[in-house]
This record gives sequence, structure tokens and C-alpha cells, in this order.
Amino acid sequence: MRKPIVGLFVVLQVALSAPHGAAQAGPEPATSDAVARLERELAELRREYTERLTALEERIRALSVPAPAASPPAAVAEPAPVPVPAGSSKVFNPDIAVIGNFMGSAGRNRLEPEKAPLELPEAEASFQAVVDPYARGDFFFAFSPEGVEVEEGFLTFQSLPGKLLLKVGQMREGFGKVNGMHSHVLPWADRPLVAQNFLGGDEGLADAGLSLARLIPIGSTFVEATGEVYSGTSTVFQAQKRQDLSYVGRLRAYRDLSEAANLDVGGSFAYGHNGQTENGTTKLFGVDATFRYRPLRRALYRRFIARSELLWSRAAVPLGEVKSFGGYLSGEYQFARRWFAGARFDLAGRPFDTLPNDKGGSLLLTFWPSEFSQIRGQWRYTKHGLGGTSHEAIVQLLFAIGAHGAHSF
Repeated sequence: MRKPIVGLFVVLQVALSAPHGAAQAGPEPATSDAVARLERELAELRREYTERLTALEERIRALSVPAPAASPPAAVAEPAPVPVPAGSSKVFNPDIAVIGNFMGSAGRNRLEPEKAPLELPEAEASFQAVVDPYARGDFFFAFSPEGVEVEEGFLTFQSLPGKLLLKVGQMREGFGKVNGMHSHVLPWADRPLVAQNFLGGDEGLADAGLSLARLIPIGSTFVEATGEVYSGTSTVFQAQKRQDLSYVGRLRAYRDLSEAANLDVGGSFAYGHNGQTENGTTKLFGVDATFRYRPLRRALYRRFIARSELLWSRAAVPLGEVKSFGGYLSGEYQFARRWFAGARFDLAGRPFDTLPNDKGGSLLLTFWPSEFSQIRGQWRYTKHGLGGTSHEAIVQLLFAIGAHGAHSF
């Protein structure tokens, strides 16, 4: 199309720019016929160009307008999907984990002579998830030969005014260090004698109530103050009336001593009715300390942790007040990538009588195949205040499946 148009314009330019004399020299009819022919060709080209341009515009317009989709029949219409907020893919899928605690024992145990040599004393199932932007929920169920029970089930509000942290539900009370630990988190296969005699053993101080805490930074030291109120129906406190609540207070301080060492100390107080008399109460006082050392260059292979906890009890009984004392001292040393050795010394009285103290000692060796399993061997010696001694060898196998949340430091 472009060549005829160019030729047409060249001919017109030549014809118009030719000298007047030259135009007169040629025959006039021939020139008039040539100009008329060129005009017809130009008109034809213009018509074809207009038609093609119009057809192209119509085609572009048709392609740019989407065809209407056919509406499905009402009988098969699907319901509109429920909108899901952004970032809420786990709303209906909390973190779920199951932890097994298999035990084997041999030797003599005067307090539990009927104890089975092989058993699964407890399996724990945990369900943990964020409830909304203001709170999270944690549930821990304990499965044992006696049945299933809620070990803990509480709601934590993390965004309260004044940087306060509120927990509501069934919880392990915040008294001391060992009481708040689940069985699979303990650095030993058992609980110290003082925890068994004063705090109810594996069940521990656990009750339904409220816990309010605040973290207070003081320079390079972090202080945490906690106040708690419970219904007063734990293994230690036995409420006689509805208003017989139990109370717990704790003050804890943490400080880094160096890049490789830190110190954690705390003091605790608990008060409640003990059920020995109509208005009999028990007061518990405790102090605890934890020292950790982990050199940065050898953090995977070397670590040392020293723990100690001391408890005093003042219990009202029908014959007066019984004062008792107990505590433990333990150390754990990591000497290889997955190997740990430890020792513990125990001393514990009894909260409701004046019998001689129970005394004991343990040696431990722990192997961690991975973060999901643990094998521990423990030799335990106990001299009972009631008389007699116990010698036991204990083997513990811990294994976990699922996403288990971090425990308190």
C-alpha cells in the first residue's frame, strides 16, 4: 500500500513543480488523463485504508470487553467462602505435641515397694495457640494409669496496661523453681525430696486461679514480681470454706555476670488452709538460686548449671505448730556434645510431724540423641526419717512428637 502512495506524491510533485513552458509543450489531454487517473487511485487507497482501520478498531473493541460468564443453576450454587483474616492460617490448627515418659527401675524402695519395674507413668499432650492479638491459650493433658487430667489449662493476656502479664485458669503455682516444671523438663528422673514432702510430689502446687506478673528492668538486672490467688484446693492446701483462698507471691531477679555466665535468684511465699483443723493454715517460705555457665566458643560441648532451693514450712496442727525445713543442691556438667553428668543432695523434713529428716543423694548420666529424645540413668540413695534406706537404679526415656513450645527459663 505504501509504494503506490509514494509514487502518487512523486508524480504530483513533479507535475506541480515543472516549468510553465514545459507544461505547455506537452499535449494537454494526456496530462489531464494522468492526473485524473492518479486522483482515482488516491481515492481508492483512502477508501481501503478507512475500511481496514474501522475493522481493526472493531476487533480491538470486541477483544477488550470480557464475555459475560454463565450463571450456574441455583441448585448447584456453592456458598460464598468465609473470609479468613490475613496471617490466621493457624487459627484452627494449634501447636500439638505428645511427650512420653517411660521409666524402668530396679532395687529397693521402702516407700513404694509395689512400684512396677517398667512403666509409662505419664504421657503429656499439649495444645498451644494464639487466641487473638491480645491473648494465647495453653492446655496440657496428663495421661497416666489412673486416668486423664488437666495438668494445666490457662489463658495468658500479654498486652495489659502497665506491662502486666495476666494468667487465668488451672496452673502450676509460681512457688519456687521446681514446682513450675513439668516432669519431662526436670534435670533429674524424679523430684527432690523437699518437693515430694512439701509440695505434693509430681502433682505439685497446682490449682485454679489468677496470676498477675510484671517485669521490672533495673539497670542490667531484670526483676519479676508475681502475685497469685487460687481456690485453695491443691495437694497442699485444703479449703474448708468457699472463702478459704490460697495466696502465692514471688520475687525473682536475673542478671548476666559475663558473656558466658548468669545468675537467677528468687524468693517465694505461699499461704493457705491445710485441713488439719477448722482454721489451720500453712505458710511456706522458699529461696532458690540457679547459676549457669556456658563458654561461647564451646557452647555446643561445655556447660555447667548449679541449682539450689531451700524451703521452710510453718503448719498449724491440732497439737500446735510444726516447723520443718528442706532443700536440695544439684549440679550438672556437659562434658561432650550430647553427654551430661550430674549429682544431687537432698534433705527434707515433713510439714505435719517432727520425725527426723529424710536424706538422700543421686548420681546421673544423661544422653541426648536429639532434641526430641533423651535417655537418662540415675542411681538414687535415700535414708528415710521413718527408718530404713532405699537403693534404686532408674532408667528414663523421654521422647516427643509434634511442635512443643519453649519452657520458662
